[in-house]
Amino acid sequence: MAEAVKPAAASRQRNEKIGAVVSARMAKTIVVEVTLRSAHHLYRRGISKRHKFYAHDERGQAKVGDVVRIEETRPLSRLKRWRLVEIVRQAAALPTREEIARAVGEAELSPDTRKPAPSTERAGKA
Repeated sequence: MAEAVKPAAASRQRNEKIGAVVSARMAKTIVVEVTLRSAHHLYRRGISKRHKFYAHDERGQAKVGDVVRIEETRPLSRLKRWRLVEIVRQAAALPTREEIARAVGEAELSPDTRKPAPSTERAGKA
């Protein structure tokens, strides 16, 4: 009798979404906003809908502004049903105040460089 050959790892097709990280303040959890574009059923005009998904980030590697791919998984908590698969594109890292001070000098970082507003007090009126 011939035995049926089963694949070693039965890969399951899971729902995936790509979106931007809008919050990474929780421990091992990120909030991903996914923008879905579709046409209005009557007017055929483009409509964009936004949904927020809570995703599990085991290593805490995703930062706000990153574009990430998330995958559906079993319920991990009351709101978490997704997990981070990969970071598609990292957000641009802004320089810190110390790095700017080293580059341009501390004097350039004065709190306010605008000219003072003219006084509203009128001279000569009694």
